[in-house]
Amino acid sequence: MDKLIMVIGFARYYLVPTAILLGVLIFVHEFGHFIIAKLSGVRVLKFSLGFGPKIIGKKVGDTEYVISVLPLGGYVKPLGESPDEPVAVEDQIGKRLAIIAAGSVFNIVFAWVLFTVIFMVGTPTLLPLVGKVIENSPAQRAGLKEGDLVLSVNAKEIALWDELSQSIEESGGSAMTLRIKRDGQILPVKIEPQISDGKDIFGQAKKGFKIGIVAATGKDAIMIKRFGPGEAVFKGLYQTWNISRLTLLSIFKIIGRTLPADSLGGPIRIAEIAGEFAEAGLVSFFSLMAIISVNLGVLNLLPIPILDGGHIFFILMEAVKGRPLSMKKMEIAQQIGLALIVMLMVFVFYNDIARLIRG
Repeated sequence: MDKLIMVIGFARYYLVPTAILLGVLIFVHEFGHFIIAKLSGVRVLKFSLGFGPKIIGKKVGDTEYVISVLPLGGYVKPLGESPDEPVAVEDQIGKRLAIIAAGSVFNIVFAWVLFTVIFMVGTPTLLPLVGKVIENSPAQRAGLKEGDLVLSVNAKEIALWDELSQSIEESGGSAMTLRIKRDGQILPVKIEPQISDGKDIFGQAKKGFKIGIVAATGKDAIMIKRFGPGEAVFKGLYQTWNISRLTLLSIFKIIGRTLPADSLGGPIRIAEIAGEFAEAGLVSFFSLMAIISVNLGVLNLLPIPILDGGHIFFILMEAVKGRPLSMKKMEIAQQIGLALIVMLMVFVFYNDIARLIRG
């Protein structure tokens, strides 16, 4: 009985959130390919969620819809994907480019929609409430205390911890006047930020200005910040762009070895994170889904054979040369791309297992 309870708990905490997360994102990606192909007048021979042997399938019209054994991906097979297949549509190259790019575009647009909805529903945000004052810091010398609520910085009202952090960082070390609320009283506090060592989001050392306070994290320190539809759309777009930029930056940093390769995670790590975010609530879970959707969209556009970006590269080469690349060259490139993906998967699985062993 105890083992059964443990298995049910494992499935609820890890497997179900992961299946929902990956299932939705794979469907969105493949639906992008599928719908653009249909709208372009291209026959779609197969729409598969998953790889390998099929579990179930049904043919409707020209298309066979399949759910396959391996859930870590999927594919759409339009007529004309291979150079030896005839395509009875005009502007073959332009339509093929649109079909192949559509998967990534749909993932990125889907993330934008999710972020927009999240901003409208509201996200938990820290108030500028002092949770701890570090010893021998500018804050302690200025007389700040635990429980102080910062109302303004240099006469500019603030409502969020991020606004306080940004004001301190942008001070350049110049003296600041904070207006705080303490025990029902409003008090002015003069403080001079000092430069200190810190780390950026990639864990690399960076200099920044601090005053020596830590945010409070209890119930009283959190507010739900909501935005109207118009502002939420723009904030969602900015968040999508920011995650896209960070994804590319992370890739360059890993290639340049300024970001350790063991920071990469695979399916096991995704399952862990999916369980944690699902447990934290729907807003957290959908935020994770949006982030991974952007990652999936951006990574698929990399010019690596077997990925969508590799197919786009082949089609662009075909447009330049005026004829398709030879089947032999494409097969060799695909084999190299597959080998790279397999090596990457083995590496991230190794990272995941090593992380579990280390606890």
